[in-house]
Amino acid sequence: MKKNFRKGDYLISTDRSKLDFKVIQEFLGRSYWANKRKPEVTKRAIKNSLCFGVYFKKSQIGFARIVTDYATFAWLADVFILEEYRGRGLSKWLMEIIMNYSEVQNIRRWFLATKDAHGLYKKFGFTALNEPEKFMEMFRKDL
Repeated sequence: MKKNFRKGDYLISTDRSKLDFKVIQEFLGRSYWANKRKPEVTKRAIKNSLCFGVYFKKSQIGFARIVTDYATFAWLADVFILEEYRGRGLSKWLMEIIMNYSEVQNIRRWFLATKDAHGLYKKFGFTALNEPEKFMEMFRKDL
């Protein structure tokens, strides 16, 4: 279900048809986490995720996506607000919308990875792994 949330001239929407792939790909291409990701991989990730676009008037200025089964697990990924729009509370508003979004409201286990935004995510209940010894990963650097 597509939903829109407004605050003045700003909009957060789950309507994928509003997404500006060029804005998303340009930002991710400069990011530390996705700068080597091919555009076709990002397109597939968007297609298979719950996406949130952030807009000022008609222009996309931010993005986030959730990989989820809508029941037990959610991975928050590719979160950004364009540099020139930071400092306006938009990332906090985006996180409020995400964490209160009805379709993922009852998910027990959430994950994300960040190098520099721990302060933001702590405000929404994220912490370092409680039992890291239980978690494993496979990271295929060559892909």
